[in-house]
Amino acid sequence: MARIRMLTSVAGADFSWEAGQVVDLPGAEATAWADGVRAVMVRTVAAETPEDVAPERAARKRRPVKGRAPE
Repeated sequence: MARIRMLTSVAGADFSWEAGQVVDLPGAEATAWADGVRAVMVRTVAAETPEDVAPERAARKRRPVKGRAPE
C-alpha cells in the first residue's frame, strides 16, 4: 500500500476524498493519482540525515608571500 495526500476534492460512485486527506491505495493506483495536481505521494519514513555534519568553513584569505607578485 502507498499513501497519498489529496490536493483537490474528488468523489466517485463508492468513494469521496477531501483536499488534505491522506489515503492508502495500492501502489499502481496511488502512483496514477499522485500526479502533482490531484494528489502527492506521502513519505511514511522520515528522510535520513547525517548525525555528525561538519560545519561549512569559509575559505581564508591567503597572505601574500614576501618577494612574490600577487597572482
